[in-house]
This record gives sequence, structure tokens and C-alpha cells, in this order.
Amino acid sequence: MQTLSIHQGLKAWGLVKTQFKKAAHFERRTVICTLHREHVAQIEAHLLSLSEKDRYLRFGYQAKDEQVQSYVEHIDFSRDKILGVLDSDLQLVAMAHLSLARPSKFTLCAEFGVSVLPPYRGRGLGAHLFEHSSMLARNEGVSMLFIHALSENAPMLKIASSHGAKLERFGGETDAFLQLPARNWASRLHQWFLTFYGQTDLEIKMQVRQFWYLLSQIQEIRQGVRDGRELASAWNPSLFKGETLERYKK
Repeated sequence: MQTLSIHQGLKAWGLVKTQFKKAAHFERRTVICTLHREHVAQIEAHLLSLSEKDRYLRFGYQAKDEQVQSYVEHIDFSRDKILGVLDSDLQLVAMAHLSLARPSKFTLCAEFGVSVLPPYRGRGLGAHLFEHSSMLARNEGVSMLFIHALSENAPMLKIASSHGAKLERFGGETDAFLQLPARNWASRLHQWFLTFYGQTDLEIKMQVRQFWYLLSQIQEIRQGVRDGRELASAWNPSLFKGETLERYKK
């Protein structure tokens, strides 16, 4: 019994060291944060910035602004998982929506949707979001992750197929199904590290932004003081003559 306990401890420590090594090699551009209700404005701004074609590929129809806003309003943050990649200005450049279906008698499923702004495409952000979403779904007890996409949405289907998903085409639409393994201690630890790293990165970016905002406010105050001094030094008493000057001196 004691030998088994030591063996489990060594195994757990090995997993922890592995996660630390992975975290140490993360690139800033692939840091993924979990978004909550307080990020609704950023989520809405991200989706509204998509072009008509991108909205068509993301939602499967030509979504108008009102429809996008309604979609954001109906996100269930208490159950669904919203993941995002933010730049240094806290702009949401890539976003994934993992929609968890209500548990049925047989299985628990989840649907994955993703969007990436044009300047940030080709960097693997969609694939990273898919991997992170798959891990979250797995730890939620989901056994099947699926994607419903237009058949012309080649990037989305490429992400799904490269991760082992089974594709089924129905004319202009395609469904991708990925069977997920059961959750275990290692998958939960991996999720904890990614969540901690993403949250820390987000907090640092927010602090940096607040610092630069405060600095800009200080610069404005200093500039106002300088302008006041220049105005005072430019005052010429010789402009006032006679009684006007005497009245001003009094």
C-alpha cells in the first residue's frame, strides 16, 4: 500500500513538471482566456467586425447586426464556454464558442464554433482554440464534440479532420464528429494550468493598459501646466496703457 502511494506521488509530480514545461514554452499569441459576461462588449465587437462572408461562414447564413447582437445576448455563460485570444490592446482577435448540450440518457455532446479576424489568420489560432475547447469538453464529461459548418468552410473542416474528426457531408453542409476520451487527472491538471496561465496573461494585459491610460492622463495634466506657464510668461504689461494698466495693478 505504501509502495503504491509513493508510485502515485511520483507519477503526479511527473505530470506537474510536464505541465510547467509546457507552460514555459507557450507563445503569447496563443494564450487563451476564458471569457465571461463582463466581456460581452468585446465579444459583440469582435463578431460585428466580421465581414458578410465571414459571418456567412461562421453562422451558416448572412447574419445581420441585429442577429449577431441577439446571438450574443443569448449566450449562456453559466453553462457554455467562451474562449478568446486577445492582443495587447485587449481586442478580441479570435473567439470560440463551446456550446454544451443538455445531458441526455445516452451521452453529453457539445458544439464548437470559431472565428478569427483576418489579420490573425494563418497562425493556428483556430486549431489552438479547438484543442482547448476539446479539453474543456472532455473535462465536462462530453463524449462527442461536433461541428456543423458549410462545406465551403475549408479552414474549419481542415481543423476538424486534422484532429481526427469524422466528416459527413450533406450537400452544402458538413457535420464533423470527434469522439472524446474520458476525463482523467492529467486532463484536469492540464486544464487548470491553461486556465491559470490565460487568466494571468489577461490580468497582466489589463494592468498594462491601465498603466498606460494613467500615464496618458498624467501627461495631459503636465501639458496643461506647461501651457499655463507659457501663457503666463507670454503676458506683456506694455500692452496695457494709462488708466487700464493702473486699474489692473490695483
